[in-house]
Amino acid sequence: MQREAFIQQLWLDYIHHQPDIGGLRLWPVTARAEYLTLLTLNHGPWAMDALLPLLAQCGYQPRHRYAMADRGLLVTLLATDDHDAPWLVLAELQLGTLQRRPRDRLRRLVDSADTSPASLPCGGRPWPMPSWDDYRTLAEAHPLAGWLAVMGTRVHHAGFDCGHLGDDIGHLDERLHQAGFAGDADRHRGVFPISPLLDYRFYATHSQRLPFADGDLHRVPLGGLALVQKQVSANQERCVELLLPHHTRCELG
Repeated sequence: MQREAFIQQLWLDYIHHQPDIGGLRLWPVTARAEYLTLLTLNHGPWAMDALLPLLAQCGYQPRHRYAMADRGLLVTLLATDDHDAPWLVLAELQLGTLQRRPRDRLRRLVDSADTSPASLPCGGRPWPMPSWDDYRTLAEAHPLAGWLAVMGTRVHHAGFDCGHLGDDIGHLDERLHQAGFAGDADRHRGVFPISPLLDYRFYATHSQRLPFADGDLHRVPLGGLALVQKQVSANQERCVELLLPHHTRCELG
């Protein structure tokens, strides 16, 4: 798949499941995201090592890797040779960090996928929807375990560089607040911790009603969007290269 078509596919799937984002008109619709956060898990064809060759076919190569044992995550930043293209932040949940009961439930669910992952690396959820009780068990064990159970491998949130949007993070935060989005500046509360080199806000989208295996509908949080801004404008790296704490960086294998 060509890079442009791949990014468009990821983006359209993202705003389909999080329509709050698709309806925003606070900046030009042509403004590119700085990065897309893609979630997966270290199991079978959805594991990072299996996805990286597929992402390479779309033009994305690993640049940096980060290990976050306290989050149960391994994160890889990927980029293309097009400087204007969004980077990918591929975050892999480590099943071994879950307790046995939720780990076995998630593994059984994923193993029951009734299609081959031919549409990866953005294949969505090819396994059946879990029951509401199983979802709650997984979400209590780890928020991303619950999220992956109902969403599969896809974008959790997009990050935007305020510099590219042409405005200050404070002004954009105020405009998003007026549009009904509550910003969270806690850089430790999201999917992964954020480096102190960036100013940061995360905006959760409104939860969506999803049909679970038993046929009942329940509201589930599906992600959101992030704003990032360099604290030192003279820094030559892109915001996404400064996104994660330096002490979590590890060697690419």
